[in-house]
Amino acid sequence: MGGPGDPPEGTPEGGPGGAEDEYRSVVFDESFVRAARLQESSAAERMADHAPAVRRRPALRRGLTRQVLILALLIAVAFGTALYMGVRHPYGSTPVRRSVEALRTTVVPLAPQGRVPGAADPERLFTHSPAAPFDIGAEGVPLPASRRTAHFSDSQVMTALTAVKDYIVRSSLHPEVLAGREVRPVRSLVDSGQLDQFDRSVTHPAADGRHASTGWMVRIDPARARLADDRIRAFGSLHVTEADAATLEVSADHTFVYALRPTGAASHAPASLFTVRRELTFHLDRDDLRTRQVQLTTSDVQAGPLACAEDASAYLRPLLAGQTAGTGRPAGTNPYDTDSPASVCGTLATGAQPRA
Repeated sequence: MGGPGDPPEGTPEGGPGGAEDEYRSVVFDESFVRAARLQESSAAERMADHAPAVRRRPALRRGLTRQVLILALLIAVAFGTALYMGVRHPYGSTPVRRSVEALRTTVVPLAPQGRVPGAADPERLFTHSPAAPFDIGAEGVPLPASRRTAHFSDSQVMTALTAVKDYIVRSSLHPEVLAGREVRPVRSLVDSGQLDQFDRSVTHPAADGRHASTGWMVRIDPARARLADDRIRAFGSLHVTEADAATLEVSADHTFVYALRPTGAASHAPASLFTVRRELTFHLDRDDLRTRQVQLTTSDVQAGPLACAEDASAYLRPLLAGQTAGTGRPAGTNPYDTDSPASVCGTLATGAQPRA
């Protein structure tokens, strides 16, 4: 016999729980009811004219508003962090001012004692000159073994030597630079603190010891001469020391020998040799090592055959096969003007010229 709460016929088929279990999955809790979008009108509301049986409830926005606030807070935190890192990060956009030394240059013309020797075959000139054992091109600018210093590692010393070699090769052997048509290959390796001086030396060259473009690079007057052989001979060395605890100093001493013909001359016209010795001093601090740029601090150039009276600040204007230096002398030197370098001219030794 069934209990008080059971139907007379007992529990329906289908297992224990009967109808209770059948509808258990559709029992709505309080939160579900509050979230319902439709709500049944009360009896009083339904008695009013035209009152609908149900009405749409306004959407609950508490959860959405909370999400918006959290998102806004996260964005504000991210923005503040980015702003803080931009100000505090050591590689931020605010540059650190560094003291960069200005370049001091000296260009000494070497005048021949007689006529400049020439030959139709440039190779013959090289073979019969002191440049015969020199290497060709960048092979003549070898890198020495790198050894750590007191404040710089092996790799930092090698980086300094490599950057200096790149500068020497581009400023002494690059065909477009030699012809006076390009300066960018050289300029891109100059420390940013020297760019104003470099640019002025190119646009307004002057024999004032600071603004000779030929102190920065070898530039042969394109109106006078062109390369007769692109196999430029080179010989020299590099030496590295510490200028101070924060700076490496690299000394370079190289001689370059070019075979030249007059501009516009036929390929069988006599060629002659033109020799340039460059003694350069470079400084590289840790920023330069990072950017692989250099500070060129001193540049002492001897070049010949040149006429002493020629202005060699913008271009080197070589004397070519069969020409002589004449009697011209460089402009006078004022010993009271301490900013003006002495005007000097040397004599190109006979042994420095190719033998006939």
